[in-house]
Amino acid sequence: MISKIERGVSVPTATVLGRLAAALRLSLSQLIGQAHAREPRLLARSEQLVFRDPETGFERRSLSPLFADGAVDVAFNVLPAGRAAAFPAHHTGVEEYLVVHEGILTVLIDEAPFTVAAGDSLFYPSDRSHEFRNETDRPVSFYIVIDDRSKR
Repeated sequence: MISKIERGVSVPTATVLGRLAAALRLSLSQLIGQAHAREPRLLARSEQLVFRDPETGFERRSLSPLFADGAVDVAFNVLPAGRAAAFPAHHTGVEEYLVVHEGILTVLIDEAPFTVAAGDSLFYPSDRSHEFRNETDRPVSFYIVIDDRSKR
């Protein structure tokens, strides 16, 4: 699969990219992006990395510049109506803070459901499997801050 992705023969799903990133102990942004020097940096929208899952339509836009230590990653996500995106557990020390911007999102943490509405936030250690489900008839948008405490 890695060879197919590198050659541009295959576009991976969010789940496949999540598994690759977990195996390499990286965030999705680190897997598909390039690290920058830790200094003031404006990241224009046109420079923000965007990943679109070809099967589900899930879209993840990396809002934060990537640094070599990879400690914090901020992303804006959109999940179309009736779709889901599942991710494997990250390594120990990774935590996520999720805030729904618009809509209602069901988040499964080790299969335990949490309903997160616009303006609500959810914290979870992400060394557990987690899945985002949009069980509504409208797209849901949400922010995630990924904090890799193991890199400090």
